[in-house]
Amino acid sequence: MAADTTDIDDIRERARRWLADDPDPASRAELTAVLDRLPASAPELADRFAGPLTFGTAGLRGPLRAGPNGMNLAVVTQAAAGLVGWLAAQGGTGPLVIGYDARHGSREFAERTAQVATGAGRPALLLPRPLPTPVLAYAVRQLGAVAGVMVTASHNPPQDNGYKVYLGAELGGELGAGAQIVPPADSGIEAAIRAVGPLAQVPLGPSGQVLGDDLVASYVERAIAVIAPDGPRDLTVAYTPLHGVGGAVLTAVFARAGFPVPGVVPDQAEPDPAFPTVSFPNPEEPGAVDRLIALADSTGADLAIANDPDADRCAVVVRDGVSGGRQGWRMLRGDEVGALLADHLMRRGVTGLYGTTIVSSSLLRAMCAARGLPYDETLTGFKWIVRAGGGRAPLVYGYEEALGYCVAPEHVRDKDGITAALTVAELAAGLKAQGRTLTDRLDELAAEFGVHHTDQLSVRVDDLREIAHAMARIRAATPTTLLGQPVDSTRDLLPEADVVILRTAAARVVIRPSGTEPKLKAYLEVVEPVPDGDVASARARAEAAVAQLRAEIATALGL
Repeated sequence: MAADTTDIDDIRERARRWLADDPDPASRAELTAVLDRLPASAPELADRFAGPLTFGTAGLRGPLRAGPNGMNLAVVTQAAAGLVGWLAAQGGTGPLVIGYDARHGSREFAERTAQVATGAGRPALLLPRPLPTPVLAYAVRQLGAVAGVMVTASHNPPQDNGYKVYLGAELGGELGAGAQIVPPADSGIEAAIRAVGPLAQVPLGPSGQVLGDDLVASYVERAIAVIAPDGPRDLTVAYTPLHGVGGAVLTAVFARAGFPVPGVVPDQAEPDPAFPTVSFPNPEEPGAVDRLIALADSTGADLAIANDPDADRCAVVVRDGVSGGRQGWRMLRGDEVGALLADHLMRRGVTGLYGTTIVSSSLLRAMCAARGLPYDETLTGFKWIVRAGGGRAPLVYGYEEALGYCVAPEHVRDKDGITAALTVAELAAGLKAQGRTLTDRLDELAAEFGVHHTDQLSVRVDDLREIAHAMARIRAATPTTLLGQPVDSTRDLLPEADVVILRTAAARVVIRPSGTEPKLKAYLEVVEPVPDGDVASARARAEAAVAQLRAEIATALGL
């Protein structure tokens, strides 16, 4: 009991010190209420003070709550001061450009970041309203900024927010101009954040210059340049921004490109930080696109498109046969859209480097080999994809299986769900003019390269130690066979990355913890040849094999 009392006294004192430095009256009141409920609130208080949010290559991300282990004005003030100090120490010149989405606290966090920058003597440029992450990434390059900050938690739950950092050409180099940070910048910024003294001593200036709509118009004009100006435009599209910030920009891009304006799911059209119609604001989650499919069905749409809340990801839903007298719909896997977009660009004669990640399908590698195009694969994350090849050839396309696509790296050096959606529409409209569909094109690719069937085993945990135990288990008892075939290649990417890769002659498994969520993921792929041209039968065989592979990997991980 004495130890428990000592622990409570210690955390109470840490909370009081935090309160004395917290600039936000609302956060102070929130934390005071938690203190007033001691000792019953001891576990909650301990979690809030378990440690500071760590600034990594994805920046900051966490729940909106008072204390160092949450997103709040104090944490953002400290992060902004550390970032601005680090930029100065690196000799970086030029303005800091700041964007934000429509989540709770986003605008306030963006304005505080601007105040910290101007207080340190650095110009701050604020996007004019809540806008997609790709617009911020574009602005970093377009405005010659030293760096960019995007306040967003992307597709995380409503109670979260986050803080992503991009570097301009001066500090990011040619490959990293307008891209997310990579080591050692992340650790350097983290060290600078930890070195920030009392927040009361951080000078605050004005809220910076609010940019005009001409920046958004410039993004739109550059976006429509990614497709051919004279192609077919007859296409009916249903769309949802999932209560996020992509709707106005995407519909403007489609209209400016000459496509009919997509029909938008009415009760998901406007930004809403509560995300009231979905249990989880991620188009990949079960039920997230049910309203989109209903709209597509009722309007006779040719296809349906969803962005995630900050519009850097793009989901594509296609007609998929008739069942029980009703039209069926199927969301394409990220690897399927990734291959379709790559093939489309190749057919348009776009030459250069095509890149993806170690967890994406191997189909892109096969396509590049057959068509004589340079290829590279990287660790997961667009911060690595946009640096694929190390400069040996210009990157012209990159994708990751988690619905992220970069169809114009010179426009936005990050995933961009707006230009991806537009390019999918260009492809679909061209196929429609020939009486064909996206699934027809997928069948053609399967007939040429074999069925590359991918899936995931994804397990969400409450205790992160479960993930560490599962990774230790697979390393200690690595399977020697999968699907009855010997495992002929095992790669452990430690210490560079916590990843284990297993391969057989016809299968591949990549196991890793998620970088943004409390999940353990196993990425599964089976390649099934189509020697007789019967794609449907090959797909059925591949699907059955992946189901068996999932069960074998779950057993090996102890799940």
